Amino acid sequence: MARLCETEGLGEDQQEILKAVRGFVEKSILPVATELEHADEYPTEIVEGLKELGVFGLMIPEEYGGLGESLLTYALCVEEIARGWMSVSGVINTHFIVAYMLMQHGTEEQKQKYLPRMATGDVRGSFSMSEPGLGSDVSAIKTKAVRGDDGGYTIDGQKMWLTNGGSSNLVAVLVKTDEGSDSVYKNMTTFLVEKEPGFGETAQGVTVPGKIDKMGYKGVDTTELVLEGHRISADQVLGGESGKGFYQMMDGVEVGRVNVAARACGVANRAFELAIAYAQQRETFGKPIAQHQAIQFKLAEMAVKVEASHAMMVKAARIKDKGQRNDVEAGMAKYLAAEYCNEVVEASFRIHGGYGYSKEYEIERLYREAAFLLIGEGTAEIQKMIIGRSLLKDYKLL
Repeated sequence: MARLCETEGLGEDQQEILKAVRGFVEKSILPVATELEHADEYPTEIVEGLKELGVFGLMIPEEYGGLGESLLTYALCVEEIARGWMSVSGVINTHFIVAYMLMQHGTEEQKQKYLPRMATGDVRGSFSMSEPGLGSDVSAIKTKAVRGDDGGYTIDGQKMWLTNGGSSNLVAVLVKTDEGSDSVYKNMTTFLVEKEPGFGETAQGVTVPGKIDKMGYKGVDTTELVLEGHRISADQVLGGESGKGFYQMMDGVEVGRVNVAARACGVANRAFELAIAYAQQRETFGKPIAQHQAIQFKLAEMAVKVEASHAMMVKAARIKDKGQRNDVEAGMAKYLAAEYCNEVVEASFRIHGGYGYSKEYEIERLYREAAFLLIGEGTAEIQKMIIGRSLLKDYKLL
């Protein structure tokens, strides 16, 4: 068989894009990833290189300055980038979700205002649903926007877990608006909040306190967002109509979960590559450990998990590209890929033996990164709830 994570049915343009991204990963990400990650240093040069490749505008339509590619192409690029360093794919993911939400739900004025500059990376996006103590219960958000006599809004509240919270200058923020609907889900609105990159008070009534220190997923900035009397005009409501925020965000999360599945595939593939290379170099009892049956079994199990995850991720992306809802398939892909990634990384860690515990070896970094994928874009338990409910609906007894 060919190497893992090969995808059938790609066009010439897709293949050329992937070749360019793969080459960039080999040359500009893998050699520096571990050093930057240990230093928790933002990958400025890498991000600039991705801008030049056009990755920030990969799915943005050509009429707005992007490449107009599919979700599948984007996901395969993310898989390659995560293979190099998972944090870099996080820099792109939240930006991509905001661009996608604008493409699908924004007014024409909003698209013209933001998408061309998002395609070049001059406008960098982040999005925010979660709050302290909220977790996955989006219906319980407390951040609130109150409409004034002039038609604008005042937003107050505290948001949590913003990837790119410091480096972004456009944040899609989900808040309560309570404008009369009986449904809590129809009383939520997405606002497009503009701010300056950085920390501290980055706009009127907008404060980004600083980076949250994490066990992994280093380099990329993860932050809180505090809104205190932030005044914002009605034309910054995504789509120009309040009460649609929850559904807009869920649409964005679907593609975000495909992205996380792709990240998990990339990390798992890299862990496998490291393991199979190390197993052929490390000798015990007079022969490379790759010749011991116990290690061959581990390598075989790892390869199967990487391939299964990749196949499910590709399926979820292709369904969305057809214009169909893929909440179940995206949830399945994210759940399986994250769980298998964790298992593959641990197996690679075990194959490395004591060296796997050393920060000199790349697998140590992957071991910490894999844990994030179990909880990012919704925990495994949330994915199983989504999948289970759908199965009961599809298999309901008459």
